[in-house]
Amino acid sequence: MTSIFQNVREYVAVPRVTALRLSPDATRLVAVVQSLDPDEKAYGTALWEIPLDPDAEPYRLTRSAKGEAGAEFTPDGELLFVSRRPDPTEKDSDSEAAALWLLPERGEPHRLATRPGGIGVVRAGGGTIVYAAQVLPGDSATEADRRKARKDAGVSAVLYDDYPIRYWDHDLGPAQPRLFTLDGTDLTPDPGRALDQASFDVTPDGSTVITTWRIPTGAGTSRSELVAITGGERRVLATSEAHDFTSPVRISPDGRQVACVRERHGTIERSLALELWVIDLTTGEGRALGGELFPAALAWGSDCLYVAADHQGRRPIFRIPLDGGGPIRLTPDNGAYAELNPAPDGSLYALRGAVDAAPAPVRIAPDGTLEYLPTPTPAMELPGTLTEVSAMAEDGTEIRAWLVLPEGASAENPAPFLLWIHGGPVSSWNDWSWRWNPWIMAAHGYAMLLPDPCLSSGYGQAMLDRGWGDWGPATFGDLMAITDAALKLPEIDDQRTAAMGGSFGGYMANWVAGHTDRFKAIVTHASLWNLGQFAGTTDAAMFWQREWGEPGGPISQRLSPHQTLDKITTPMLVIHGDKDYRVPIGEALSLWWDLRRSEVESQFLYFPDEGHWILKPGNAIAWYDTVLTFLYRHVEPAFDPPAISGLIDLGEQWPTR
Repeated sequence: MTSIFQNVREYVAVPRVTALRLSPDATRLVAVVQSLDPDEKAYGTALWEIPLDPDAEPYRLTRSAKGEAGAEFTPDGELLFVSRRPDPTEKDSDSEAAALWLLPERGEPHRLATRPGGIGVVRAGGGTIVYAAQVLPGDSATEADRRKARKDAGVSAVLYDDYPIRYWDHDLGPAQPRLFTLDGTDLTPDPGRALDQASFDVTPDGSTVITTWRIPTGAGTSRSELVAITGGERRVLATSEAHDFTSPVRISPDGRQVACVRERHGTIERSLALELWVIDLTTGEGRALGGELFPAALAWGSDCLYVAADHQGRRPIFRIPLDGGGPIRLTPDNGAYAELNPAPDGSLYALRGAVDAAPAPVRIAPDGTLEYLPTPTPAMELPGTLTEVSAMAEDGTEIRAWLVLPEGASAENPAPFLLWIHGGPVSSWNDWSWRWNPWIMAAHGYAMLLPDPCLSSGYGQAMLDRGWGDWGPATFGDLMAITDAALKLPEIDDQRTAAMGGSFGGYMANWVAGHTDRFKAIVTHASLWNLGQFAGTTDAAMFWQREWGEPGGPISQRLSPHQTLDKITTPMLVIHGDKDYRVPIGEALSLWWDLRRSEVESQFLYFPDEGHWILKPGNAIAWYDTVLTFLYRHVEPAFDPPAISGLIDLGEQWPTR
């Protein structure tokens, strides 16, 4: 039987569970599911009911051309969601702005609230529903007319007075994020950019909203506080010149405490650090819990906090006692958990993914016993096996990695080798990836090494310290050590090798290209090339200035891959999206021109309508096809070439073997 991973077109059509919400009485579990639209040109989302009976079948709750997302239960069990769907009670209703809807357990959904600029995140507490919306500065009551006037005049310009102006893949402004109650009360009039990417929650009695609040600190920099808003008045709960208080923000069931993440600012001398931070809402006192865990998701239990955090190539759930005791690992397996939903009986509902498992809803008993629940994502037979390898770095630190071996790999039939370098840089190969999926490469015969070098999360603060301010040299040493260990395995061909990376991984792919010729081909996606140029054009310049100093200074010059252009001889495939604001397109254009003027064998796969990630189904197919084609030409695997979609011009014909 042909694996679904051999046909990328079939793979991109697989439904994906992206969010999970449990009703307050734990009788209903609702998921947000992403799937292909009927025209197969984009993804849409819908709400699905996940049965709590493992033998039942999940079923779709909502269906519209515009899709539905943002599922959230009110305290009395009503289901809220956000959608651009038209309101059937209004004549000629076809607004492009997302509205807030309510779906009764029995009956049709009806619209609760609208805003001219659309509604985003929704939270509920007591009888209060609070939502975020993008609002033009000024009187929100006149916004619709002002938006129409701007559109009719053909104006898209935005005038800025301060930094930042962009974030990942979208512009900031001219609208401001604001918080509203269901009756339309503006809780945060004229906030400026304070609520950009804000995380907020509502107290159980509905009286107070607690939210992150970004404040400018001069010279283009800013930091994030945690504030409480009650009756229109704002008071600061947590502030520090050396820290950001960031998402997720979660209020305890008794309304007495709030948990968030406190991020220590990195500097040239000191790495960043994350910690779970809990604040007493009566006294205002804050304290750190959980030690060196970097919280990725958190939720309150009845007498503890549950935290999902990267740990040794996994993302287990930890139970954090409120008395200051150390974290207790709840899930002993290789899973990467997210979307934590505690139930009154002490069990926990979550999404469980892993390098070898797509995210699926599960129930976790208090003793850690795992039970899978029905899911709209079909079972997918993997075309290979997953193992671990490790190596010793020069300084004696153990470096570990996941190794994906394709079916049939053996000493008699060794597989060609691909080194995949993760992004971040503070990140880890520990979860399923729909975009960079190693099983597609395994289905085409490749062995994939997924290492966690220095700067990776889940190995303690010392692992970050090893690479902080020393990206290229330190990480390169770790990557080569673990690559050497993997290439000693008899199932891997040490002569047919390639390297790939995206974002920070792309930076490292460029660094590898300038410091070794051991690989037959290198793929660099959304990569940093000239750090002096990048530092002033990225959407988060202040973050990198803390680590490297002034743009173009000695640190960025020393760590910039473009300095070793004259050493690059390996064929390279450059990939970039024009709408990428984190690593702007100028990095790829500069790299591409440098490769061409240096006559390095290379190609440039350019996506005019994509950002940091390649998300549209057709473009994702073209991405995989182009990468597989490029690797086939240079690594010369002993298997048939991949099926080419014909969606783009791939240039020369297949080589004759």
